[in-house]
Amino acid sequence: MFIDVKAQGLELTDALKTYAEEKFTMLEKYDDQIVEIRCELKMDSHKHQHGDVYACTGHLFVPGKDFFVEKQEADLYKAIDKVKDHLQEMIVEWKEKRRDSEGEPAME
Repeated sequence: MFIDVKAQGLELTDALKTYAEEKFTMLEKYDDQIVEIRCELKMDSHKHQHGDVYACTGHLFVPGKDFFVEKQEADLYKAIDKVKDHLQEMIVEWKEKRRDSEGEPAME
């Protein structure tokens, strides 16, 4: 699995990059066919009256399906967590639907 972390409008520190990579690596346990995850971290301070607002987008690719999530928070680490959690929910739900449509395996 390839994880690409980029930043727009803020400095991508080693700590931020490592944190994002560790969080998104956890998604592998829900689907081992994840090909790539693209994460973009942004700061949208000029649009808000009450301080900085950070955004994290996650684009996850598996064969036959793409997932996209964007979350905004006052704390960038919290935004990363929310994107990871939402992608996790989407993968689990998608796998359950796929398993149900394929039918349950026959019991012998």
